[in-house]
Amino acid sequence: MSNQTRTSAFQGLAPLLADGGRIINVSSSLSRHTSADTSVYSASKAAVEVLIRTLAVELGAGKIRVNAIAPGPTATDFNGGAMRDDAQMREGLGAQTALGRVGEPQEIGDAIAALASEDLRWVTAQRLEVSGGALL
Repeated sequence: MSNQTRTSAFQGLAPLLADGGRIINVSSSLSRHTSADTSVYSASKAAVEVLIRTLAVELGAGKIRVNAIAPGPTATDFNGGAMRDDAQMREGLGAQTALGRVGEPQEIGDAIAALASEDLRWVTAQRLEVSGGALL
């Protein structure tokens, strides 16, 4: 199938991105490990990871890099802020990481900024997990 005949929801966006543009999607560490009551959420994040690889091929000729960030347990307002506000939950989930704590929102932002930077200009179609080594 030629590039001309491929269709993608993102191809309409491609002309708006300058050569060397970047698309960074958000996945989850839950696409790598399992947790009760997360089946649909985890499956949707796994789909994001397939999407980035496909888009990297479709948009690569335009020098557009496509990657995903996969946060692990992070103290945000996700799930009603439970991980941010519940010290016991933070402690329990933090104990499951190699670094012994949950992440902070700024750490996820830093990883996204790194993927968007010129320092990682040769990186595309990748999933960067930022989880403190969750459930290794």
